[in-house]
Amino acid sequence: MGNVARHFGASDLMDSWTFNKIAGAVLGTLILVLVINFATEALFEVEKPAKEAYHVEGVVETASTGGASATPAAETIPDWGTVLPKADVNAGKDIATRCQQCHDISKGGPNKIGPELWGLLGRPRATEAGFSYSSAMSADHNPWTYDKLFQFTHQPQSFVPGTKMSFAGLRSADDRINLIAYLRTQEDTPEAIPAPAPAKPAAPAAPAPATPPKK
Repeated sequence: MGNVARHFGASDLMDSWTFNKIAGAVLGTLILVLVINFATEALFEVEKPAKEAYHVEGVVETASTGGASATPAAETIPDWGTVLPKADVNAGKDIATRCQQCHDISKGGPNKIGPELWGLLGRPRATEAGFSYSSAMSADHNPWTYDKLFQFTHQPQSFVPGTKMSFAGLRSADDRINLIAYLRTQEDTPEAIPAPAPAKPAAPAAPAPATPPKK
């Protein structure tokens, strides 16, 4: 019996030593991997550029703090009586293909992710039948005007805070003018074009400098 006990005791000791050896090797490998990982991050960390190199249209822009949409800078509203007659409707139609990812523009078309846009100009806001609008959009039922569409398509999230529309907007004023000119054609009775704004009076000429008296 003593020999048997000594035999099993030596076997258990060998198994324990083998297990500890394997566990130590595994732990050492993990530590080495962690050290290499930390060193690699320190050597190859890339600093985020302060200014975006290229902007991709159609993605919501967020501020660096809080995730809120950046407030657009104030811009001059176009003189619609001047710009609409010269607008490029075909260019606006091309731009509208971006809208058609979420909206249908054909007469009698269905609501998609966004409401159907036929007859949008002059239509009271958030009134397309069968579409579930956000409470933010439904808070105002005043009609869509040229001015409002121009501002909304610049930055939807800023013009209607809380809207479900996730499109970042169109930075180019010309793109928005052309888009609105095209949307105007997608109506049974196109919205009237306002009369051009009256020309501003010319600024008075600066007075000529006084001639010094002769000596």
